[in-house]
Amino acid sequence: QVQLVESGGGLVQAGGSLRLSCAATGNINSIGAMAWYRQAPGKQRELVAIISSGGNTNYPDPWKGRFTISRVNAKNTLWLQMNSLEVADTAVYYCAAEIKGVHWTWGQGTQVTVSS
Repeated sequence: QVQLVESGGGLVQAGGSLRLSCAATGNINSIGAMAWYRQAPGKQRELVAIISSGGNTNYPDPWKGRFTISRVNAKNTLWLQMNSLEVADTAVYYCAAEIKGVHWTWGQGTQVTVSS
C-alpha cells in the first residue's frame, strides 16, 4: 500500500505564493503518475496538475502559468508551487498517486485559504 501526506497549506494573501508538498511512503515502487487535485466548498474535486513518472506535466488551462508541479522520485516527494494566488484558489488540495496503473490513492488533503 501507499500512503500520501500533504503539507504546506495555510493562509496567504491574494497575489502571494505557497508551495505544497506530498510525501509518499509504503510500496512506492508501485507509483506511476502523480497529481494534485483540489476541492472548494460546494464544488466537485478538480484536477489541478498531473505529472508522469518520467516527469511529463499537464495542466488544465486555468492553472497554466500559475501552478507548477514537480516530483523527485528518489525522495518520494511531490510538490505544487502556486503563484499569484487568488481568492478563488481557496480549497482543500489533495495529492494523488496512480498505483500500478490500475487505481488512484489519495492523501487527506491540506487546506489553502487565500484572503483578499
